Amino acid sequence: MKVGIIGAMEVEVESLVAGIADDEVTSLTGMEFHEGTLEGVPVVVVRCGVGKVNAAVCAEALAVRFDVTHVINTGVAGSLNARLDIGDILVSHDAVHHDMDVSALGYAKGEVPGLPVVAFPASEGLVSAVARAVSQLDLGISCIEGRVASGDQFVSGQGQKDRIVQEFQADCCEMEGASIAHACWLNGIPFAIVRAISDKADGSAQQDYPSFERKAAHDCAAIVRKTLELLGA
Repeated sequence: MKVGIIGAMEVEVESLVAGIADDEVTSLTGMEFHEGTLEGVPVVVVRCGVGKVNAAVCAEALAVRFDVTHVINTGVAGSLNARLDIGDILVSHDAVHHDMDVSALGYAKGEVPGLPVVAFPASEGLVSAVARAVSQLDLGISCIEGRVASGDQFVSGQGQKDRIVQEFQADCCEMEGASIAHACWLNGIPFAIVRAISDKADGSAQQDYPSFERKAAHDCAAIVRKTLELLGA
């Protein structure tokens, strides 16, 4: 097993990088890939940067250059589900591009022409390990399995939120997960997306996000570390 761990921002990966033993750094595609062991498991930890293209390029590099066997995407997201409050955890059942729209040509919203799936399914084994990690850490937060919706926009208005929920039945929204899922699906690599809720993805997001981003990201990183421990046991 060799696990690729992707975060979009420095706050999402800094504590993971700090814990790597025998860290070897490779600079590639404008990103720094930290390769070593974490909780006894071979890993490659990388900050991909914000947005879907960065995320897809990063995931493809992990697959082709570093030969990872699994991918975990860690970070923060906005809640689209009333059951998810700030600080809670969403682990992906699947992921969809909410800004992909070729419906004028007869495709479903979110469907990428030429692919047989609209939403990319996550690894049941990884999802189960994440859920067990949250339970064992006893962080006092809820964890649910659900759908991640990704697009190249920070969703901060109720109208955007309502559209994504109506069209995709998504539980959270962010800017990288579906592209990572897409790349993993193309390469046959099991993946899971772990998202700590940093805001409600509505009119309050501008106030909530700066206050809760760091704690949400650190909680998510702690869950990833515990998940690795369980996978390596």
